[in-house]
Amino acid sequence: MIEKDHIHSAFDQDLKNLQASVMRMGGLVEASIINSSIALADSDEELARKIVEDDHMIDSLETEINLAALELSALRQPIAQDLRFVFAVLKIATNLERIGDYAKNVAKRTTVLLQTSPPDGATASILRLARSVQVLLKDSLDSFAERDVEKAREIIVRDHDIDLMYNSLFREFLTYMMEDPRSITPSMHLHFMAKNLERSGDHITSVAEQVIFLATGEMPKDDRPVGDTTPFESVESKP
Repeated sequence: MIEKDHIHSAFDQDLKNLQASVMRMGGLVEASIINSSIALADSDEELARKIVEDDHMIDSLETEINLAALELSALRQPIAQDLRFVFAVLKIATNLERIGDYAKNVAKRTTVLLQTSPPDGATASILRLARSVQVLLKDSLDSFAERDVEKAREIIVRDHDIDLMYNSLFREFLTYMMEDPRSITPSMHLHFMAKNLERSGDHITSVAEQVIFLATGEMPKDDRPVGDTTPFESVESKP
């Protein structure tokens, strides 16, 4: 009985360590998102380059989490909710790594954008979008830590707000380009930054879906809008 208790205790600790690694990875990704937008807003090329250089830490954590999850599966042979936990962790780590890549892409474009003259107020718009994405990510990680299904469902709904912000920015940047051809290059870079942040929201939604799967054993019905139609809509048709 003592030996079984010891094995069970060690297994619980393995699960806790795995969750801690996911939370640590999520914290690094959060910081990368917000720092990439700060680098843009403050024209901080050094910070932008540091974000790109530090992305390897996020990649390394993903590898560490994947190996730990696979080792835990092989040695402990988890069942039921514990097995779902392992599957969810693998999916969440993959999504976090992708979000980290999007933040890195924003930082890379920042170093290029600083060589141009972006339209007044445009960088502040990117900063607002980035902060919204960062808060959404934080809440998704909290829902994972707390196994909070309701919070996870709210995150899926709130991603629509991220899409609306992106749609608004797309129109804003398109207007800049139409009014002044000199703004085309910086506006295109800003648009791709906004798109990277919008795609991050999609991956955060996937994290929330894994939380629901972990807690309930079922994936939520995918009734959220897929893709974005704004680039194909006529600007003149907008109010």
